[in-house]
Amino acid sequence: MRIDLHTHSTASDGTDTPAELVRNAAAAGLDVVALTDHDTTRGHAEAAAALPEGLTLVTGAELSCRIEGVSLHMLAYLFDPDEPELLRERELVRDDRVPRARAMVAKLRELDVPITWEQVAKIAGDGSVGRPHIASALVDLGVVETVSDAFTPEWLADGGRVFVARHELDPFEAIRLVKAAGGVTVFAHPLAVKRGEVVPEDAIARLAAAGLDGIEADHMDHDAATRARLHGLAADLGLLATGSSDYHGSRKTCRLGEYTTDPEIYGEITRRATGAFPVPGAGGPRP
Repeated sequence: MRIDLHTHSTASDGTDTPAELVRNAAAAGLDVVALTDHDTTRGHAEAAAALPEGLTLVTGAELSCRIEGVSLHMLAYLFDPDEPELLRERELVRDDRVPRARAMVAKLRELDVPITWEQVAKIAGDGSVGRPHIASALVDLGVVETVSDAFTPEWLADGGRVFVARHELDPFEAIRLVKAAGGVTVFAHPLAVKRGEVVPEDAIARLAAAGLDGIEADHMDHDAATRARLHGLAADLGLLATGSSDYHGSRKTCRLGEYTTDPEIYGEITRRATGAFPVPGAGGPRP
């Protein structure tokens, strides 16, 4: 089985619609794909309706969190999307996205970058607007060469010249809320140093003690040594070690299935989840 547990659609900051995403996942030879848009589950219904035969959909979200001043992303799988506490927190994060993005656009204009809110909003479309959409606008304007080049201290990185903070969950609270909603939590790309400051390993140990289920060890932002280190840390802390592409369509260079999760780990995730169940494909033909 080929299992990719971290992808994004136009419901947040990917470039594939949810329907396109599942069709592309099937074409890439995946057996299981998780749709984990940022702080939203809006794309799940469309993805499920278009799911090709032979492909299984894992519903999820990537929750925006912060601990001790450091941003982190928590992948939540197979939770009840209507559980009121978790839903309220997701809405608080999403509602903060537009004013935050507008404030970053204003900062860029103060730096004489000819960006407009209308340009960013058009790129975001119906998705939850965020830094990747602003980064795409900077690429279009020729300010930076790639989206990744925009996530530096000079521009959009945490603490960068145009960074604006927003509402984020405490990760310990995120773990509690996801578990109360019957879901499973995995710390996304925990040692992606190219993105900025990362959470220290002692904090990961505290998250594990609080009920964190796993860490995303195999990821494009982790080199071979880091991946090995994270697999060792997972073993030491009794955590599940997953692998995923973090696919965003054409917005990033990663490919669907670039990194995958061991079937036994996937099986354990599904065994632990009680809020929702994987969706078997029957909505469309497999490419």
